[in-house]
Amino acid sequence: MLNIRLICVGKMREKFYIDAFAEYRKRLQSYCRLELTELPEERLGERPSEAEIRSALSREGQEILKNVPPDAYLVALCVEGKQMPSEGMAALIAGRENSGRPRLCFVIGGSFGLSPEVKARADRRLSMSEMTFPHHLARVMLIEQVYRGFKINEGSRYHK
Repeated sequence: MLNIRLICVGKMREKFYIDAFAEYRKRLQSYCRLELTELPEERLGERPSEAEIRSALSREGQEILKNVPPDAYLVALCVEGKQMPSEGMAALIAGRENSGRPRLCFVIGGSFGLSPEVKARADRRLSMSEMTFPHHLARVMLIEQVYRGFKINEGSRYHK
């Protein structure tokens, strides 16, 4: 069974995001072992300087990398990543299930994104869209796409 770890900077507080995430997490129980790691977002002032942002991203990046299993295939969600269709997510999942690295790790940064070190460690950089989404919504969208990927692989009618 595939082990999936989702590392997220920031804690979800909105009930509608929490409920949506919980629903897909429940649906995924028979497909994979899903682990969620929430890391604190660095606090910055109202108008942080570029140096303050870089420093905060560096600290967050160190914590992220501490939580990435050494044998995990790491997917970093970032704006400079490449988009992929749902069938691409299904192929990624199938590839990891059939590989010698059955650990898949996704990372979603906070308000200012991810550090260069996290992006450099990533095996794949993924962009969900050219549009900008709140990172908590991105978490729900990602877990739905992971679920959809498993459903595509089993030939379900979920994906039409």
